[in-house]
Amino acid sequence: MNPALARIWFSRLRSRAVAIEIELLKGERDKLRDALRDTEANVRKVEADLKGLRQREIQTKREIEALSTLIEIKEHRDVKAEGAT
Repeated sequence: MNPALARIWFSRLRSRAVAIEIELLKGERDKLRDALRDTEANVRKVEADLKGLRQREIQTKREIEALSTLIEIKEHRDVKAEGAT
């Protein structure tokens, strides 16, 4: 093969390889972007679930405090009633 022709052929082959490599890189980037979108959606779902759990925790603590207050009132009344008799 003519050396000049070989250089041209090799140059074209190399530019195609670079083009293919760029397309592969772009494809991988797009896959990673899709995976990131899925991960972000999962994070939002988990955050929403966590928010719901925190609200439930706060509500449960309030109920416990309310029941504790009722118990204290009842115990205080019982002590007064025992002392009055």
